[in-house]
Amino acid sequence: MPGSATEEKLPLDEVMLAMDVVDTLRHREMLVARELNEEERDKQLIERLREIYAAQGIEVPDRVLMEGVEALKQERFTYTPPPPSFGVKLARIYINRGAWGRLIRWTFGLVVFLWLTYAVLVAGPRNRELASLPRDLQTQHEAILEEAKADEAKSRADSLFAKGTAALEEGDRGAARETIESLRDLREQVEREYEVRIISREGERTGVWRVPDVNRDAKNYYIIVEAVTRDGDVLSLPILNEENGKT
Repeated sequence: MPGSATEEKLPLDEVMLAMDVVDTLRHREMLVARELNEEERDKQLIERLREIYAAQGIEVPDRVLMEGVEALKQERFTYTPPPPSFGVKLARIYINRGAWGRLIRWTFGLVVFLWLTYAVLVAGPRNRELASLPRDLQTQHEAILEEAKADEAKSRADSLFAKGTAALEEGDRGAARETIESLRDLREQVEREYEVRIISREGERTGVWRVPDVNRDAKNYYIIVEAVTRDGDVLSLPILNEENGKT
């Protein structure tokens, strides 16, 4: 038999029991602070631990209790976290990749949803309207030139068309829409069918004399007329005042 001494190894169940002793010591902070931090022998602490386990119906050998006390002193079975470093941060990010992945997926999904909402509800209608404005302007202008018999209506249509074209070139959609509406109103007037009649009803004047404000020595006589449709409706139309050039 060789004469060299060999270190006695505890069975696995006793190692586990020693770890439990250390855990019990940690959870008994008042006991540890009172016994280990004071200059008393380990025997008193072991006696206390034996009482604790006996109360739970567990019989623990003294050597296991001593092993637990020594392990607590030496901070065995204690996890010591690694010091902060870049590698530790990367490791924690990798460990928590599931939570990060969900957050990234939710964020990406929200961005896609907001972009699609903007494209469908805002950008889409705006782009369609922007594309239709030049076409509407051209359509209204051509229709007026085709139907109008009076040069005044054609001149008015040309003026509005030029105004609308300039607004589109400047990107002023509001002004372009207003010009198109003015062209629609002019087109509606041009396409109306009516007969101009001199008023000749009892109690109503057929004409009036006026002295122009710009020339008090002159005297003009104006015949009062009305526009009547085929259905007998009397229309209200804009009339150019030849005294001041206003409608």
